[in-house]
Amino acid sequence: MLLWIIGFALLGSIGSIAGAALFLFFPEGIRRVLIPQLVSYATGTLLGAAFLGMIPAALQQAPANLVMTTVLVGMVLFFVLEKLVLWRHHHDNHERGAKTREGVLILVGDAFHNFVDGIVIAAAFLISIPLGVATALAVIAHEIPQEVGDFAILLDSGYDIKKALLLNSLSAATTLPGAVMAYLWLDEMHEATPYILALSAASFIYIATADMIPGLHQQVTPAALLKQLLLLVLGVGSIALFHLKINS
Repeated sequence: MLLWIIGFALLGSIGSIAGAALFLFFPEGIRRVLIPQLVSYATGTLLGAAFLGMIPAALQQAPANLVMTTVLVGMVLFFVLEKLVLWRHHHDNHERGAKTREGVLILVGDAFHNFVDGIVIAAAFLISIPLGVATALAVIAHEIPQEVGDFAILLDSGYDIKKALLLNSLSAATTLPGAVMAYLWLDEMHEATPYILALSAASFIYIATADMIPGLHQQVTPAALLKQLLLLVLGVGSIALFHLKINS
């Protein structure tokens, strides 16, 4: 089990960074077209992993009222953390001095975020390997568009491509210690697993609904709506199909 956790934690770190770094070498016009599509798909994978994987798994191990209360508390907590610029970051400050400071906050925030992602992956694997794989895939899917945005902000803050890649790689490396620490802790305290899954589901739901969906609403044409809806459903469907094939 530990090998599964380590492998997918590394895949989560390396995959998201490599995907984002490769994406930066695309022409700017292609990046502008593909980023909204990636965000739509990642939104679906987050919601699918939360509602089809994490919450049902947590409900099998703990009372429903406690699980759903944990989800609610988690969403309020992530709202507060976002306000404190510890969980997520804002992309709308255009002053040069503030941009440099924002770049540092992004790196610190992402390090914490990726550490929590490691905990999410480990907690899911301790329930079942299919849930762990599906959760790791959802983490990777939402990390790629996020890392693309992070690279763009770091470059705009004055970092060159090599330094931005190095710094983002260091912040992404916190996924592995988060996963290993969670495995060592949860291995002796299995009763905490459903509540960690509930908190993880809350983080996925919060990221999808508070951070990603509002960005999708910036495109209001019927064609954009159709593409976003299809990709969102595809993201949910890919998680559902994975669970179906593994469990059949």
